Amino acid sequence: MKLLHIDSSPLGAHSVSRELTRRIVAQWQSAHAGTVVEYLDLAADAPSHLNVDSLGFRLGLDAAALTEAQKRENAVSEKLVSQFLAADVVVLGAPMYNFSIPSQLKAWIDRVAQAGRTFKYTETGPVGLAGGKTVIVASTRGGAYAGAPQMDHQESYLRTVLGFFGVTDVRFVRAEGMAMGDAAKAAGLASAEGDIHAHVTEAANEGKAAIRA
Repeated sequence: MKLLHIDSSPLGAHSVSRELTRRIVAQWQSAHAGTVVEYLDLAADAPSHLNVDSLGFRLGLDAAALTEAQKRENAVSEKLVSQFLAADVVVLGAPMYNFSIPSQLKAWIDRVAQAGRTFKYTETGPVGLAGGKTVIVASTRGGAYAGAPQMDHQESYLRTVLGFFGVTDVRFVRAEGMAMGDAAKAAGLASAEGDIHAHVTEAANEGKAAIRA
């Protein structure tokens, strides 16, 4: 089993999402012997945001028609999408920044969102091509937004884009209230620990394939 461990917070040792992904991966390995882990740190090695060069993979041009810069950027996109597609399990650190996700994580999503690789369009609408994997999201929030869907463009966005890719087994480990004082932070971390235990003991890509918080 291949597990892709992704962090996106730039806070290093001060990051709650990084601590949660570390715990998730360690407990997953303990519960599922033989898991091979590959690590991607988007804060340390983020792909560039889409521009005239990094959009090369979407242009459908013959390789001979691409500039050297486009070829280099295409290689980055190919590496990232191949890495994602090869994973059976993805553990994704996704803190909430200004009601959404870090720009580093958005840049990664923009690279793996490739027609013909992670999705395709048909006469009846889009079809995801990256199903059959489990994604566990470590969702951290300074405030409390579980009851405020109009302010949540973090988890709601990840549910949408992962579903668009065909991933239906999405599990959320949520730590809210991280900036609301010691008591709220402790309660949020305790809740997240319970989520971790529930999600790592369940087999990957369960047949019921539901999105779970």
